Amino acid sequence: MATFHCEGSNFMYDGKPVRLLSGAMHYFRIVPEYWADRLQKLKACGFNAVETYVPWNLHEPKPGRFRFDGLADLERFVRTAGELGLYVIVRPSPYICAEWEFGGLPSWLLADDDVRLRCFDEKFLGHVDAYYDVLLPKLKPLLCTNGGPIVALQIENEYGSYGNDARYLDYLRQAMIRRGMDVLLFTSDGPEDAMLQGGTLPGALATANFGSGAKAAFEKLREYEPDGPLMCMEYWNGWFDHWGEEHHTRDAGDVVRALEDMLEAGASVNFYMFHGGTNFGFFNGANCQAKDAYEPTVTSYDYDVLLSESGEPTEKFYAVREAIGRYANVAERTLPEPIGKKAYGRVEMTGQAELFSHLDRLSDAVRRTAPEPMEKLGQDFGFILYTTRITGPRPSKELVVQDVRDRALVFLDGKLHGVLERGKPEAKVSFAVPAEGAELSILVENMGRINYGPYLRDAKGITEGVRHGFQFLYDWSIRCLPLEDLSRLEFGPVRPQTAPAFYRGMLRTGDDVQDTFLRLTGWTKGVVFVNGFNLGRYWEKGPQQTLYVPAPLLRPGDNEIVVFELHGTSEAAVFFVDTPLLG
Repeated sequence: MATFHCEGSNFMYDGKPVRLLSGAMHYFRIVPEYWADRLQKLKACGFNAVETYVPWNLHEPKPGRFRFDGLADLERFVRTAGELGLYVIVRPSPYICAEWEFGGLPSWLLADDDVRLRCFDEKFLGHVDAYYDVLLPKLKPLLCTNGGPIVALQIENEYGSYGNDARYLDYLRQAMIRRGMDVLLFTSDGPEDAMLQGGTLPGALATANFGSGAKAAFEKLREYEPDGPLMCMEYWNGWFDHWGEEHHTRDAGDVVRALEDMLEAGASVNFYMFHGGTNFGFFNGANCQAKDAYEPTVTSYDYDVLLSESGEPTEKFYAVREAIGRYANVAERTLPEPIGKKAYGRVEMTGQAELFSHLDRLSDAVRRTAPEPMEKLGQDFGFILYTTRITGPRPSKELVVQDVRDRALVFLDGKLHGVLERGKPEAKVSFAVPAEGAELSILVENMGRINYGPYLRDAKGITEGVRHGFQFLYDWSIRCLPLEDLSRLEFGPVRPQTAPAFYRGMLRTGDDVQDTFLRLTGWTKGVVFVNGFNLGRYWEKGPQQTLYVPAPLLRPGDNEIVVFELHGTSEAAVFFVDTPLLG
């Protein structure tokens, strides 16, 4: 049993002042077999705490259906940190941002048009209460007041960047207190007046998030938190990438200078991130600050921070460890043995299964008068196919999709006529219809729900309707394609193909199974599965050019590699290399 609270400008653990030197790492972005390795490296760098978000959508993928196993085993992660002697900061707020799909909110919230997100809405809070009734009892035994390592919990995340509903914030605070969360409760916001006015509340410690300008940031925080300990809850020492951008990097010397400004001020700090990890599967988020400025995040969450995506100490790691040693009494700590990397080389794709000839094996069709988005059909992630018949003859007219979320391949009688992409008005598709009519199919990819900004309510698929010219088209067959189970696919020989297809090959590792990186030279856009595990998306536009494959996803001997490619490949082979290429 221990206490953790604020006393004047200090954090106090069991009556003794403590400065939190924390690093963020997300259990859900790291295979569980590597949690201990990453946490040991955090401690070896001189940190005494680890921070993690808790994504609601991972733990309650369907209403009332909860999971806390594998990547979702939050309790095991916290216990592992505690066994290593680390304090733990947990951020279990309904919304987390985190460049994570829908900011951690479950997509099924969007099935009800009446639910208002992140405010004092009874329907929304009813779902939060049901989630907290399951989640928070799991955390209670792990609180420091019950002998565990958790010293602090976040109420909401950067709420002042979104809203100003104080009643909502207080409801979340009381919801935690009612369920026995008797540790320090806090908020975190950018160091600006509107953000701190909207995101803070009495009874919870206010903390600030920034990447530089510590003196000015803490001065602004002091206007709203005059007496509490200073803490930067998110020190942005790196950054994330969107598809089509340059890969972000930040100089190690610049990172250390900003850190020293905080340490000289006597502040505590949480590095966001210490280790980023990977947006496995379809869990990458997207930003959208302006209505048509949709920016999906890449699969890698390397973040250019102290540990690389594959867990290697970087230049920043050693620079930060040296800096911490100048401000804190940190004993020398040994790094765990390095995890090996291996280049397994070229793997031929020897099987192929075309999407359109396998639809009945992947999904049942439903009939609707108008196109409906994924959420109305109970679908979370992946792809969705809309098909209708257009009578003819008709002259060439533009096909208008209202609205495409997020990227659509348009087929007429099975032939690709073009690609429509959200926020790309220059991309247009027009066609004429012959006298006998034609079958129109639109394959839409959900490239990640928005995780930050004013357009958080982000339904996927086709959200309103489809027009050929001025006329709306009705009577649709719809197939949900979440690609959760590919076991019923039948693979035949590989042949030249420009339509969407699955390709299968076998990686033979022998007994020597190590981390590796998958490079898809000559492939265009799609998703990769390794032994049935969804590794994530690839896209030739970059910046990311390799996908990280942790060794625990592989097994000695044969490993099935399945690539779902949307546009075809110039070479039906993939390459396993020992070095990442992120741009």
